[in-house]
Amino acid sequence: MPHNPPKRQKEQTSHDPVLTRLPETVRVYEVGGAVRDALLGRPVADRDYVVVGATPEAMLAAGFRPVGRDFPVFLHPKTQEEYALARAEKKSGRGYRGFTFYTDPSVTLEDDLCRRDLTINAMARTADGTLIDPYGGERDLQRGVLRHVSSAFVEDPLRVLRVARFAARFDFTLADETLALMRRIADSDELSTLAAERLWQETARALMTKKPSRFLQVLRDCGALEKVMPEAAALYGVPQKPEHHPEIDVGVHIEQVLDFTAQRNDVLPVRYALLCHDLGKGATPPQQWPSHRGHETRSVPLAQALSARLKVPVDCSDAAQLVAHWHGEALRAPELNEETLLMMLMAADALRRPHRLRWLIDAMTVDIGVKEWAEQESGIRDQESEKHHLTRSREAAKKKSPLSKGGVGEADEGLSPLQELAPEAILIGGEVWGGDEFLAPSPPAPLPQGERGGETPPAARFLEGAARVLQNIDAAAIARDHANDPVTLPAALHAARIAALAGYKRGL
Repeated sequence: MPHNPPKRQKEQTSHDPVLTRLPETVRVYEVGGAVRDALLGRPVADRDYVVVGATPEAMLAAGFRPVGRDFPVFLHPKTQEEYALARAEKKSGRGYRGFTFYTDPSVTLEDDLCRRDLTINAMARTADGTLIDPYGGERDLQRGVLRHVSSAFVEDPLRVLRVARFAARFDFTLADETLALMRRIADSDELSTLAAERLWQETARALMTKKPSRFLQVLRDCGALEKVMPEAAALYGVPQKPEHHPEIDVGVHIEQVLDFTAQRNDVLPVRYALLCHDLGKGATPPQQWPSHRGHETRSVPLAQALSARLKVPVDCSDAAQLVAHWHGEALRAPELNEETLLMMLMAADALRRPHRLRWLIDAMTVDIGVKEWAEQESGIRDQESEKHHLTRSREAAKKKSPLSKGGVGEADEGLSPLQELAPEAILIGGEVWGGDEFLAPSPPAPLPQGERGGETPPAARFLEGAARVLQNIDAAAIARDHANDPVTLPAALHAARIAALAGYKRGL
């Protein structure tokens, strides 16, 4: 039903002299992610507002600064928070830019919320904290479901990636009807209209979530992964040797390393590099399966192609190529001869930019440790499942018990029914939810002890030591010795580095 608030939101405007300059008929609502995150009990980083009943002229007169190019958005002169005029929209062309926006004082809050992608993002709050939820966003939030607001969802292809990213961020499931609409978008050619920068923005943000595997899973489920990242889509169904990869499927392996690197809180270049490090396995001839000899070499041009198509930043693109080419040999670093070891360290530019070697070491550490981590995580999931079933069994027993009163045992009369049924329930928006409605997410799997939440493998320590040995070479002295014959300097530096690495290996 339409929301009919009072003309003046005194609770907010009385404390904000800028808002008091707006006409009496104007209403201001906090909307979107800030409302959603507050209900989840998460920190709110940015707050956005919708202004109903105002004109651009009224916003300017109140002191707001215009910033929107396609539709009227204004910055508060003191807080710099965004205030957008309530707007409706109509599809007028192809792609995510193909919309005509309509702003007018007659556009209602419900009109504005209706154009949003998901119900959990289509909620608003008044200045006094009253929740306005015309499309059931709070219910879906409690159930952990991503659901589209209206059939207009299919008009914006970018929403396919946004929904996949929200699935990765919150580890929510998708409503069947929403997944069906995403398949419609993937089956059309609308995804091809997305700008590379937007594709990368959504991918990068998804990689930085707590569960990046959900991003790939959702895109694959709706048929979009093969459209936007065919190199990654090709990994699913490709087998590996089970003694090294119990998960067997290369695509599943990529999902696991992405979730592991997320739990380690690695930087974006490392996460993207791990997405790309085994792309060459998707190009292995089937007759060679489950062996993937030479996949590192095949991975490099595929990583280059993906990075170029998404216009990936230089640091992430460089990390992807470095890790794709060298991750196999990095695992065997102590066994390499001095020439190959030096080539790896120089390819990483370890002397001038040691952070690049850090990328390789961190990616290698994840690739080594993911097997143990996945086994631990699987065990914890089993424990949580047993705990859930035990809770349900206790619930059933209490319902049958003669001591029960209204489904809650007399001894626990002070607890709410949901607290009694699910002691691990979490607070959402001041209310306790549990049982079948919303169980607390499983705690993160314990990681092996060591640097960055994972045990530093011997190969990593070896590479770190080898880099320090090279850094300790007095290159300036060698240059002075060859000042009269500079042509011989490169060979002299090379010989000194090889000798230093040989000495380092002998001393181990």
